[in-house]
Amino acid sequence: MTVSQNSISVASLGFPRIGLHRELKFALEGFWSGKIPESELLETARKLRASNWLLQRDRGISRIPSNDFSFYDHVLDTAVMVGAIPSIYSWRGGDVPLSTYFAMARGSEGDGSADCGHTHHGQGTPALEMTKWFDTNYHFMVPEVSEEQDFVLTSQKPVDHFLEAKALGVHTRPVILGPVTFLKLAKARHGTFKPLGLLSKLLPVYEELLRRLVAAGADWVQLDEPIAVLDLTEGERHAFSVAYKALTKAMPDLKIMLTTYFGALADNLIALADLPVAGLHVDLTRAPGQLDDVAKVVRKDQVLSLGIIDGRNIWRADLAAIADKLAPIVAARGTDGIEIASSSSLLHVPIDLELETDLDADLKSWLAFATQKLSELSVLGKALGGDKAVVASEIEAVSKAIAARASSSKVTNASVQSRIATIGNDQKKRAGAFADRQKIQSEAIKLPLFPTTTIGSFPQTSEVRKARSAHSKGALTDAQYEAFLRQETETTIRWQEEIGLDVLVHGEFERNDMVQYFGEQLCGFAFTQHAWVQSYGSRYVRPPIIFGDVSRPKPMTVRWWEYSQSLTDKPVKGMLTGPVTILNWSFVRDDIPRSEACRQIALAIRDEVNDLEAAGAKLIQIDEAALREGLPLRHKDWKHYLDWAVESFRICSSGVADRTQVHTHMCYSEFNQIIDAIAAMDADVISIETSRSKMDLLDAFRHFKYPNEIGPGVYDIHSPRVPEVKEMMDLLSLARQRLQDRQIWVNPDCGLKTRKWEEVKPALVNMVEAARSLRREHAKA
Repeated sequence: MTVSQNSISVASLGFPRIGLHRELKFALEGFWSGKIPESELLETARKLRASNWLLQRDRGISRIPSNDFSFYDHVLDTAVMVGAIPSIYSWRGGDVPLSTYFAMARGSEGDGSADCGHTHHGQGTPALEMTKWFDTNYHFMVPEVSEEQDFVLTSQKPVDHFLEAKALGVHTRPVILGPVTFLKLAKARHGTFKPLGLLSKLLPVYEELLRRLVAAGADWVQLDEPIAVLDLTEGERHAFSVAYKALTKAMPDLKIMLTTYFGALADNLIALADLPVAGLHVDLTRAPGQLDDVAKVVRKDQVLSLGIIDGRNIWRADLAAIADKLAPIVAARGTDGIEIASSSSLLHVPIDLELETDLDADLKSWLAFATQKLSELSVLGKALGGDKAVVASEIEAVSKAIAARASSSKVTNASVQSRIATIGNDQKKRAGAFADRQKIQSEAIKLPLFPTTTIGSFPQTSEVRKARSAHSKGALTDAQYEAFLRQETETTIRWQEEIGLDVLVHGEFERNDMVQYFGEQLCGFAFTQHAWVQSYGSRYVRPPIIFGDVSRPKPMTVRWWEYSQSLTDKPVKGMLTGPVTILNWSFVRDDIPRSEACRQIALAIRDEVNDLEAAGAKLIQIDEAALREGLPLRHKDWKHYLDWAVESFRICSSGVADRTQVHTHMCYSEFNQIIDAIAAMDADVISIETSRSKMDLLDAFRHFKYPNEIGPGVYDIHSPRVPEVKEMMDLLSLARQRLQDRQIWVNPDCGLKTRKWEEVKPALVNMVEAARSLRREHAKA
């Protein structure tokens, strides 16, 4: 597909880096395990970049990104590039080796020493803190900076990738995380200083990088500043002015496309529109209502980039409606003053729909993955650039598919709609207050002080994955696969008994994914074979597609819980994924409110909770790992989201008797500002990630006087290192400063699915010993 002379400029803000067949994952894991040399990893990366650039060129994209590739994470890339490398990683200047880069991402094994505020009495060096990228399902590594921080350009990766593309005949627009966003996302290593105060030190490094890009032949650069859609202070808005006046003054011949996404600029619009940049990008899929305001204030000498193809969901765009909506803007500003773009990087969607040969034909006709979105951009570029007749048939085909979806009987279920309409207040609260439930549960379950448990999953070894694959291909019969899973489950139950865990889990070997496993058993969900999306590093997921009304035809987990509990006298938790997490970790239908889709899922999970209790489960965990990550980016929108999210959790958890202990688990949640909502969930026990934050996240629970029980994670499962007993004891001592002893559970940060048994076994043995040591201390007090 070539670009017409009359086509408006069309841009991709970034393309998935993982490879059509997950080539990056396998190369990374091969390198980490020592199976392939660094040279092979580098060659795989080079081929992936080349393939992405040529694909985008051939699909008609005129603004093709470079430097959107990363071995692990683009924020980490930026931290390494500007020399924001804590001294714990033993970098002393010069080029940064991959070993240092991956130590920051994953931690490292070997002898470590405490430095720079990191306490790690165990083996190796801990990774940087990791959290979610705004309200997406992508994780980024949180940069750490000190008040005395010196920045230095340690590499010219953006220049190298620009030249690499140039050698292929592709002129790219380099993508760089903007300086204001980088510092806003950074964490102070010591004290309470604001990293944004380091802006004057950081800008010279950006200026040097831009100079090198110009010398290499770059005429445009894309500087991503997504924090512009957040609630900003006047000081933070002023930082944009300081930064971009300095950068444009230093490099007057380089055009800067200031790129914002994931929301509306709102009260930050005037400040950004006033910046001396050549272009401004806005997200019109997450915030379509900002178009008129933006069009009024963006200067005529600036290029207005309109993000009208959704970079975060997989439904086909209504090209006819978009073209009609944008035609007046294009007419007013001219084709030279407008750019049509994806709303954000396409990092958040799968690569190519054509790989999905088993999808329902109707559903497939309603979808667009990254490659198809490139074509949508090209079609819109032609239509808005004066070549509408050339693409008329393509636009008409899209309109027919959208109309067919709206009227499809596959989408709507009358019984689900009726059940939603009759949800009453009695379905949204537990019968007894927590204090009463706690007494009843204590008598019924009889656990020691500082009870130990895990979050749910155990290592999905190569044997487990091979058995699942063999079963799906017919090489293992149902009976053979069942026998294998039973043996894995029994072995895991016996081992947990052996090391002395108090509350056991069955290990979840029958589950492919904590969301997919449930979605495959619910009506209204569809699944893909190859639609992988990066979560972090080499961890990829295939989000389910919620395309219709959701219901549960039959029990989903009861059989495996019953088998597991039959193997032991110790309590085994029932393990479920909560409705908000299922929603937030899926591609959600865009034809009804998210709140309605969530309530539908909640009713399905409620049925499962009730069936587990009827089968005899005394403890049921309903994971809401993603509750906070769905929080809107603007504070004014929080209450609405939290109201329906908490209500959905309570719908699914409130049908059980007071004697049944309801657990929930949350990942990477900064709780201070939503502690009221967490308390309103009214879970008997909540387990959370706290090891990387050194228990700082518990401050919210202490100041709020949270009454329920809490399992603060005592070791980081995202790192291969094994923490020693003393390290866990130190963390638990910090927890005891914030919580009462009777509140504290002892558990890892998260599920153990992605770890190896040789890491998990010694770590959990140490964890149990840490809890026993605390009990001995308590008994002496």
